[in-house]
Amino acid sequence: MKPRLALLAAALATALATVTAVVTAPNPASAATLTQVTNFGTNPTNLQMHLYVPDRVAARPALLLALHYCTGSGPALHTGYGLSSLADRYGYIVIYPSVTRSSKCWDVSSPQALRRDGGSDPVGLKSMIDYVRNRYPVDANRIGVAGFSSGAMMTNVMAGVYPDVFNAGVSSSGVPFGCFATTNGSEWNSECSGGRIVKTPQQWGDLVRNAYPGYTGKRPRMQIWHGTTDTTLSYVNFGEQVKQWTNVLGVSQTPTSTDYPQTSATRTRYGGTGGTPPVEAISFQGYGHSIPFDAAQAVRFLGFDSASPTTGPPNPTTTPPNPTTGPPNPTTPPPTTPPATGGCSASVSLNSWTGGFVATVKVTAGSSGTRGWTVSMTLPGGSSVTGTWSATASGSSGTVRFTNVDYNGALGAGQSTEFGFQGNGSGAGMTPTCTAS
Repeated sequence: MKPRLALLAAALATALATVTAVVTAPNPASAATLTQVTNFGTNPTNLQMHLYVPDRVAARPALLLALHYCTGSGPALHTGYGLSSLADRYGYIVIYPSVTRSSKCWDVSSPQALRRDGGSDPVGLKSMIDYVRNRYPVDANRIGVAGFSSGAMMTNVMAGVYPDVFNAGVSSSGVPFGCFATTNGSEWNSECSGGRIVKTPQQWGDLVRNAYPGYTGKRPRMQIWHGTTDTTLSYVNFGEQVKQWTNVLGVSQTPTSTDYPQTSATRTRYGGTGGTPPVEAISFQGYGHSIPFDAAQAVRFLGFDSASPTTGPPNPTTTPPNPTTGPPNPTTPPPTTPPATGGCSASVSLNSWTGGFVATVKVTAGSSGTRGWTVSMTLPGGSSVTGTWSATASGSSGTVRFTNVDYNGALGAGQSTEFGFQGNGSGAGMTPTCTAS
């Protein structure tokens, strides 16, 4: 990888979006695991596939293709972004692909990637979707794609080249379809990342339509997230995506509604009101490439939050070829407080990269249960917490205390819940201490 691209990819990795997976009650402990699938079909760029099928699957489950950021992986997205815990609640299935090229960035630049069945990553991703649809009774009207940073760019690409497959997409800190296009083999387009590519809505829309010439069917709805001070992928790209998808979907660029769903967030809807309009755009004032992304709001927009799971998952119609079961081992062994007879215990698992990490913390109640809990951890020197989900953090460096939120404080004897946080620096050696109330 060229030095400049390496630096930019590192910037993407260290500016991950903060996730808040909002639920109303703690889910029961899940036995479902992330499973690697091989030989899933045509795969010209040697992508890896991991599949998450919850313990309880809806009778006609939705299917989500979840796309990681540069230098990331599917398993890291599974661990840190709350999409799988929401799958446990709503019974949808998640595909977590991984790029294997050195940059771990998706190909959103080459001419092959930007046309239907042209080759490169989109072909392998489409094979993964076909693999799952051939084995589970997926609802064809509820297939979605969601991505972060480089994965957000690929979300726009997949929605453009396979509009007949997807019902909706979620792009968090990305760029429009075609904005990153290059013809010299480079993966990076500095003109686009810097916000210097500006087109009319018609021009942006034509780029999408030309990816699948002659197609006149339904196009996927699009939800767009971005921070106003993003210097990795300029905020200009937020407005350009709105222009593109309002044009593609044939709706006005004048919002039908404006509200403020989160602190510092402004949400505009185009072409309709309610939870599933044609285009929904959420911008965060004063935030950069890392934003407080709310997984529950994404799942609502995708239309995945309405189905009730069955009592057990449907059996695949055929046995998946050569899967390896279980998620990859965390980068460090999970330190654990001793099991508590009356209080609570906690363990932490890490997914790390150069300059940052995501920690997932499991809290388990002792024999008396809990009405609330607090987990304390001391971060290594120079490390800091940049975002927290499913808990409230007190402090950001040194000894940090994480306290339950309203929906996950009350645990019965032996019950567990999880929260997570993202940090800069290293998370190695953190040992959690849990106190119940």
